[in-house]
Amino acid sequence: MVGEDRVTMSGKELRRVHVIRQVLEHRLTQKEASTLLGVTDRQIRRLTRRVEQEGDHGLVHRARGRPSNRRISEGRKTTILQLYETRYGDFGPTLASEQLTERHRLPLSAETLRRWLRARGIEHFSRRKRPHRAWRARKAHVGELVQVDGSHHDWFEGRGPRCVLLAYIDDASSRVFARFYTHEGTIPAMDSFQRYVRRYGLPLALYTDRHTTYQSPAAPTIEEQLAGVEPTSQFGRALHELGVERIAAHSPQAKGRVERLFKTFQDRLVKELRLAKIATLAAANHFLDDYLSRYNRRFTVPPAQSTDLHRPCPARSGLDRILCIKTSRVLRRDWTVAHNGHLYQVQTNVRARQVVMEDRLDGTLCLTHRGRVLDYHLIPERPVPPAKPRTVVSRRRPVKPPRTHPWYKRVLPPRELLAAAGRT
Repeated sequence: MVGEDRVTMSGKELRRVHVIRQVLEHRLTQKEASTLLGVTDRQIRRLTRRVEQEGDHGLVHRARGRPSNRRISEGRKTTILQLYETRYGDFGPTLASEQLTERHRLPLSAETLRRWLRARGIEHFSRRKRPHRAWRARKAHVGELVQVDGSHHDWFEGRGPRCVLLAYIDDASSRVFARFYTHEGTIPAMDSFQRYVRRYGLPLALYTDRHTTYQSPAAPTIEEQLAGVEPTSQFGRALHELGVERIAAHSPQAKGRVERLFKTFQDRLVKELRLAKIATLAAANHFLDDYLSRYNRRFTVPPAQSTDLHRPCPARSGLDRILCIKTSRVLRRDWTVAHNGHLYQVQTNVRARQVVMEDRLDGTLCLTHRGRVLDYHLIPERPVPPAKPRTVVSRRRPVKPPRTHPWYKRVLPPRELLAAAGRT
């Protein structure tokens, strides 16, 4: 702003005034001034001419006090704000600006939208202060540590059933893999881990919480106490067989990377599912494939070391035999095995007292003994032992003897004879 007696300048303009005055007083050459101000020699001559003709205020920017030539038109601003109010009212400025660019071809910086919304008194998107916690450096290699957790949330906002998002996030690169399931349990955990392994390979370690899916709550048996081992869940047993270390977190803050991921997804992903009008589990998992590819392209960070520590994925048959529910059952003398209310006849000649029942993720059942697959068939109905013939004992009515029966005859002498015998 230029006044009659006072000129208001920015720090950059004041520096220019000082350098140009040095040029006019022949204390600096035009070449030295161009180096100090970071402009060309031609621009120095132009600025010098302005100061000679107009004085120091000649260096004030010509657009000072005028609307910017690159300003967004009022019509475009009105359209954007109307779209925000009607469709993206609960979106933050960053996510809303992304949607405006992708869906409506209205590119706009998040800070510009944030400034417009604040001018209208909308500030629900302001960040809250979080408590300070000890910082832990990322792992250096991809595949060195992967954090795993499940998020129970109304992902469809009432349009569909409540479900769980099982997510894997690499600690070194923040690369995300996720999938929706009806619940958080052993089968969903094994299925999601199998899909992760087939895509990226076996990580060195998984960082989980103490959910019963990952850590068995059972008390150790006498055999386990003597062996010095802790009881493991089916998922923990599978990780041990695959050579993947499981690290149990003692608090949600310990696995803060995946917890923050869920906080982001419960905001961004829920709104993306709403815009795509998704209300089923199958459609949501199909949508995740495209969404995660876009998410990882934007938010994945380069690891400190380029080496990927994921091990190659085992053969499918070997992976299926490990990622399953294994149960030990007694083999009876007639070579039958009872399991889950059904009876199975083992056809392979094997000398064993126990066999292992493997309930696979694809719904099939496999019987093994020391790694050997046994042939069997289902007995449709349990054999019923033949019924023993019942002996019916007929109850006879008591026979009452007639009055002439000797039972009624007196066998003792009369009382008079007994009394006389007593007197004598």
